[in-house]
Amino acid sequence: ADARPPDPGRPRHQDRRKGHRGITTATLAGWDINPNGSGDWVDWGDGGRARAKILASGDGYLFVLVEADTGYVGTPHEHTHPEFSYVLSGRLRNQGQVMEAGGAYVAATGSQHTDFEALEPSTYINIFKL
Repeated sequence: ADARPPDPGRPRHQDRRKGHRGITTATLAGWDINPNGSGDWVDWGDGGRARAKILASGDGYLFVLVEADTGYVGTPHEHTHPEFSYVLSGRLRNQGQVMEAGGAYVAATGSQHTDFEALEPSTYINIFKL
């Protein structure tokens, strides 16, 4: 145990283990970190009204940023794995529910995705497995 009195200038929650203070002991094994959001934009869906950028991936899941123009309609499909989505800006209709910035959904494995439309220019995050 550390018998020294607490240093008032040092945060009490700081870990004092040797080597814990920086990147030198960090490992990137199993990580896909995109520190600046770089990546190539690709067409998303049919009709040319949306584009997407893969920001990171792991264990078969993709973390994707999507920008959709008004009128973009998602192709109906069944989810073979869970899908997660978070709206950053704009308004979307998903399964009959209007979603705005801060809105989110999780679609369970086996769920049918039959209604998705951008009601105005929208940006959202999708996490899914192919």
